[in-house]
Amino acid sequence: DGVIKVFNDMKVCEEAQKTVLFCLSEDKNIILGEGNEILVGDVGQTIHDPYTAFVKMLPDKNCRYALYDTIYETKESKKEDLVFIFWATEWAPLTSKMIYASSKNAIKKKLTGIKQELQANCYEEVKDCCTLAEKVGGSAFIPLEGKPL
Repeated sequence: DGVIKVFNDMKVCEEAQKTVLFCLSEDKNIILGEGNEILVGDVGQTIHDPYTAFVKMLPDKNCRYALYDTIYETKESKKEDLVFIFWATEWAPLTSKMIYASSKNAIKKKLTGIKQELQANCYEEVKDCCTLAEKVGGSAFIPLEGKPL
């Protein structure tokens, strides 16, 4: 399964994807959409703010699943975790929202080791790193993606 391969690559490979967006194919399989990824090697080269670039990749009128490889610091240490994001914009068709919502648990079961999860319905809920930190870590994060909060 391509989704699991991408997930495993992100977990173990330092040069893998920074973020990926998955969509449902016409036959309802979860796939990596073409052009819906940011590679770690692009960060600092062609992509200066990976989180902002990720948010811009989210579709206005459809749902997506995403994995975002976040780097953050707590008072104890520097950490790196994969965040599972369920994007269900309020402008998506109702059938799309229902299909994505009903298959969310199935994809999460395949992605073993996910420590953080975020569900967002509008851009305001994912607008910047501070919003991400607030949603997944509360006040535990000091900087996220190298930016002070």
